[in-house]
Amino acid sequence: MPLQPLIIAAPASGSGKTTVTLALLAALRRRGLAIAPFKVGPDFIDPGHHAAVCGRPSRNLDGWMCGESGVRETFARGCAGAAVAVVEGVMGLFDGAAGDSDAGSTAEIARWLGGRILLVVDARSQARSAAALVQGFSRFDPRLEFAGVIFNRVGSARHAELLRAALASIPGLPPLLGCLPRKAELALPERHLGLVTAGETPPDDAFYERLADWLERHVDLDGLVGQRGQVLTFDGPVKGQDLTPRVRIAVARDEAFCFCYPENLELLKAAGAEIVPFSPLHDPALPAGIDGLYLPGGYPELHAERLAQNESLLREIREAATTGLPVYAECGGFMLLAESIDGRSMAGVFPARPLMLTKRKALGYREVTLMADSPLGPVGTVTRGHEFHYSEMELPEAVARTYRLRRPGDEDLGFEGYRVHNVLGSYVHLHFGSNLQVAANFVNFCLNNRCHGDTVSPWQKGGFSS
Repeated sequence: MPLQPLIIAAPASGSGKTTVTLALLAALRRRGLAIAPFKVGPDFIDPGHHAAVCGRPSRNLDGWMCGESGVRETFARGCAGAAVAVVEGVMGLFDGAAGDSDAGSTAEIARWLGGRILLVVDARSQARSAAALVQGFSRFDPRLEFAGVIFNRVGSARHAELLRAALASIPGLPPLLGCLPRKAELALPERHLGLVTAGETPPDDAFYERLADWLERHVDLDGLVGQRGQVLTFDGPVKGQDLTPRVRIAVARDEAFCFCYPENLELLKAAGAEIVPFSPLHDPALPAGIDGLYLPGGYPELHAERLAQNESLLREIREAATTGLPVYAECGGFMLLAESIDGRSMAGVFPARPLMLTKRKALGYREVTLMADSPLGPVGTVTRGHEFHYSEMELPEAVARTYRLRRPGDEDLGFEGYRVHNVLGSYVHLHFGSNLQVAANFVNFCLNNRCHGDTVSPWQKGGFSS
């Protein structure tokens, strides 16, 4: 039975949600509890840090991409074997895909899952005003349940006294569970896409111990963990029983290619794929006997020199792509298939060279409609994902465009999703949970390609549904 989650939220980004979440995860694990970690929204980096602390995957709960039923199923799947569920929110508590509703927000996820909200407030440069802020957030939506409040970045013992007095002066507010002092040494390193990934420079156990010490010293953890609310139940079983493997799909997984939703791989397995991890940084060749290739996103620009040195693998990827192997590549994986990155030669499947920009090129949710048959499905297939990158690639008009992109609200963003041979590359990170048929489509495309040994679209052969 799924657990009632504790949801770490804040009034705004930059309030310290991630640091508090990691400290809480470390403190709970120190107590011997099995923790199911989650992240609201499309982010890949925070879940990587959750997994490093908890020793199990952290899953994304994204209402816009996957809808309520998809979020509930992901949550139920992620809670298996856990004693407590902790969800890190995104942006401010009520911030989502629109200004006039909580769609895509942490508040929406809290409502769907019946979660208890721990509000983390950056208390710098305020005292009584912090109580007004808590009052506004805790009463904005009466359907939400608040476990309590933590004031973060508290400057002194006197500052903490003022904050406690301010909150106590207003009846009916959530309880104050602690005041966390400023600790610059506990900050996680950042770069252009956010935090540095856990796989690149994983903090050592001592760092997590310091986080746990910091939280336990200043927060009523027993009061927080000891709270019990109604346990949420779901109708029906968790879907997705793996089929006997019918195809082998190689998936890039290393420091350079670490942005992949767990559900994408699980849905591929459920559709009959054997997932074969490999490293473009370390492996000199693709795994043997594969029927398809999945290149997720990541930071190839930070590892361009090492990637370029792996000439045998790049050559094999290029030869496999040009001879018809089905390949799906997104964002960083798409860049690997370009001619070069920062002057260093890559696989050269697409006639383009990504240019790294000083300003963000794109950020936001995307709805994708297939305007032509592709390895992910026939024309008309609709799925959803997220785009976030600091590079751009200009491809010749001769390269086929497969996607029609739209923002939430149906704003048309034009064409994307580039195809050569059986290779589909895009800057959009698709969540296969937004359309459960997409993973099955890719598996079936790989199977059909192996059986027929050509590049004719299986959709043209009366193949598979959208």
